[in-house]
Amino acid sequence: MGILNLISTAATTSEASTKETTLNDAMQELVQHPEETASKIGQFFQNMLNAVLGAIPTIILAIIVLIVGLILCKLALKLISKGLDRTKIDLTVNNFVKQCCKIILYVLLITVVLSMLGIPATSVVTVIGTAGVAVGLALQSSLSNVAGGIMLMINKPFKIGDYILVSGVEGTVKQITILYTRLDSATNQAIFIPNGQVSGATVINNSSNDCRRVDLTFSISYEDDFEKARAIVLAVLDKNDKILKTPAATVNMLEHGASAIVLAVRPWCRPADYWDVYFSVTEQVRAAFIAGGISIPFDQLDVHVVKE
Repeated sequence: MGILNLISTAATTSEASTKETTLNDAMQELVQHPEETASKIGQFFQNMLNAVLGAIPTIILAIIVLIVGLILCKLALKLISKGLDRTKIDLTVNNFVKQCCKIILYVLLITVVLSMLGIPATSVVTVIGTAGVAVGLALQSSLSNVAGGIMLMINKPFKIGDYILVSGVEGTVKQITILYTRLDSATNQAIFIPNGQVSGATVINNSSNDCRRVDLTFSISYEDDFEKARAIVLAVLDKNDKILKTPAATVNMLEHGASAIVLAVRPWCRPADYWDVYFSVTEQVRAAFIAGGISIPFDQLDVHVVKE
């Protein structure tokens, strides 16, 4: 062990001595030949300046190409947008295609500009591919959302403007992007749902069919005439312009309640008129019952006291 320590110490001492000798030689060279050293330093900076000046035309040309390319990309995207808007392609697919074209055009522009600066196109493509793999591994959940967005484009369970219920929320579809779907609720709240969650959930689309049934219930007293109440409700429905004649509305006895007879009223309307029909019929039936002498009962409890 002693011999090894001596060898290690000797090697360290020798390396330090070599560094010190090199530094001393450099200092002596600087002292003995200051003009030659200054000339070398000046030549170094001159070479750097020449390289920068030589690269300026290429850099300026690359900047010009970048600016012109951005303008051309915007013009191309406008032309693509106008062309797609004139077709009968679904609005959801339309927006998806526009986003894909935008990404492709800007990637091509960046590749061209970097190639002009002396970076090989193959290297740029390799870097983009490697970055794509790295980003894909880091954003696996986002990739599932992209896949979900593609499935929504293919299956089309809903489109922009439809009123849907999905994942416990409901609203009007305002936007479908690659990663998420945006709904606007009835209270004008923006709801963003990841596409991966939407594509795997049960979706209730209230706008896909031509008509929708409105389910209403009304109560009348046991002392009232059921047929008279039915006629009053049918008359109210017949006067409502937003209620469809086909399919025909129905008014039936739903149940014998604890304190009243319950009527099931089932008119049909266009999906966009659902809430207008719901609220207007509720108000009009109540007014018609009062005018027709039909009582609207409330819960009652009869108590009988037996004396012993």
